[in-house]
Amino acid sequence: MRLRKKPWIEEAILEFSDFLYTETAQIEQIKKGEWTKEFGRQAPLYVELGTGKGRFITQMAARYPEVNFIGIEVQKDVIYYAGLKAKELGLKNLKLLRFDINNISELFAEHEVDRFFINFCDPWPKARHAKRRLTHVSFLEKYRHLLAPKGQLFFKTDNRPLFDFSLEQFEEAGLKVNNLTYDLHNSGMEDNIMTEYEKKFSGLGEKINRCEVSFE
Repeated sequence: MRLRKKPWIEEAILEFSDFLYTETAQIEQIKKGEWTKEFGRQAPLYVELGTGKGRFITQMAARYPEVNFIGIEVQKDVIYYAGLKAKELGLKNLKLLRFDINNISELFAEHEVDRFFINFCDPWPKARHAKRRLTHVSFLEKYRHLLAPKGQLFFKTDNRPLFDFSLEQFEEAGLKVNNLTYDLHNSGMEDNIMTEYEKKFSGLGEKINRCEVSFE
C-alpha cells in the first residue's frame, strides 16, 4: 500500500539532521569502514534493515547504550517517526538512514557490521518476486561479506510462508540457525522488543516466528 505523502515532514525532519540522514549525498560522505568515526567511539555495530517507525531500534538503543545502532528505512514519511522517538529518548548511539537496502554494500566495509536485524519485512508473496525478499540467498551473501566474524542475523516475521522460505535460504547459504521458534510470545523469551507491527498483530493472536542466524 502506498502511503499518502505528508508535505510538512520535509521541513520537520530537518530537526533530526544530526542523526537522521535523508540525502544520498550526505550518506555518501561517510566512507565504508568509518562508522566508528561517525559515532565517535569504538563499539559493536548493529543494523536494522527496514526500521519503519522505529519502535524496535530506539528501544534497543536505549537498552544497550554500549552498542552503536543504525536503522535503515527507504520511506521518508515513515523514518520521520523513528527520528521523533530517538529525539525524545535523547539517544546518542543511534543513526537513522533513508536508504535503499538493495544498495547496502555501498554503506559498509567488509566485516564492519556485527549484527543485522530484519523485522517483519515485505514478504513479496508472488514467486516471481522471491529475489526481492530480504532473506533471499542473494541478500544473504551481501550480509556475509559485511558481517564481522561470528556475525549474526536476527529475523522475525508473522508470515509463515516467508519464514519457511527463509529457513530454506539459510540452509542453501550454509548458515546455522539457532533459537528458532514459531511462537515467540509463548517461547519464554523475556527480552524481546516488539516493533509497532508486532505489537498490533500479536495482540490479535498472530503467532510470531523468530530465529537467529550465525554467519560463522
